[in-house]
Amino acid sequence: MPIVTDANVHAAWGDVVEASLRDNGHEPHWRILPPGEKTKSWDELAATVNWLLGLEVERGDHIIALGGGVIGDLTGFCAAILKRGCGFIQVPTTLLAQVDSSVGGKTAINTPAGKNLVGAFHQPALVLADLSTLETLPPREMLAGYAEVVKYGLIDDADFFAWCESNGAKMIASDSALREYAVSHSVAAKARIVAEDEFETTGRRALLNLGHTFGHALEAETGFSDALLHGEAVALGMVLAARYSARKGLMARASAERVARHVGEVGLPASLAALRLECDGADLVRHMLHDKKMDAGTLPFLLMKGIGKTYLDKEVSLDDVAAFLDEELVREPA
Repeated sequence: MPIVTDANVHAAWGDVVEASLRDNGHEPHWRILPPGEKTKSWDELAATVNWLLGLEVERGDHIIALGGGVIGDLTGFCAAILKRGCGFIQVPTTLLAQVDSSVGGKTAINTPAGKNLVGAFHQPALVLADLSTLETLPPREMLAGYAEVVKYGLIDDADFFAWCESNGAKMIASDSALREYAVSHSVAAKARIVAEDEFETTGRRALLNLGHTFGHALEAETGFSDALLHGEAVALGMVLAARYSARKGLMARASAERVARHVGEVGLPASLAALRLECDGADLVRHMLHDKKMDAGTLPFLLMKGIGKTYLDKEVSLDDVAAFLDEELVREPA
């Protein structure tokens, strides 16, 4: 059975998975990749597909994606295009993957033009989220995943955002019961939205991208590197979405700052100025022009009319966004 993972996950869980598969009559074949966002590349896609072909994987076989969002995205895309579609199983080992990227069937790689611009919708046959894998997750990765938990409260569940304010720090630290609730609630929320709009045709599924337009621009500006993890970028992106919504008079400033306060209190980036980027707002907007959500030359933005009241705005001025970002680039952290 082919298993795609990264070096960090293999070191922590490789022996456990190997033994489990062999005990149940399966012969594991491992492809161990470098950790990090740069693994989601054309080169690794081609090399992994060729490796799978060398194993003579058939359409009825299943490929295991053992790891975080990077491994899940790459492996899922390989499965989508190999022999016009093979089965795959998501075994997410990070909080971010367990609550978001492993569910819903989006697979992709990054290109020099931007993040996740080449991919396919390809649903996994099974998602197996074992919470014990979170025990070996570095604290920074745990925090990065928490951004996607908070997102579900901001989209359409103000009560869950309040739960995050009360319980988020304890959940991140080690509370297993709170982790189970956070993961199960988040997966249920995502599954509900995906079921309404699996291929993102009506706009409902687009709500799951809250914070991502700002966040992907920040990831591009920092070179898709460890300088800013995906979840960290999403967290800051949600803060920026809230503050921009307040700037436009859509959302109370106090509510926007409530979002920023919670994001900052748990230890995620809540200040654009604190990144000390050598760019201006126009530079960040140029990254946004490569966003896959561009439609007829316009870029829809996910904005908020309040906490739990996210909506898709198709009439946002990119010049105004650039001006807003210029302000945030020099804004003193609270």
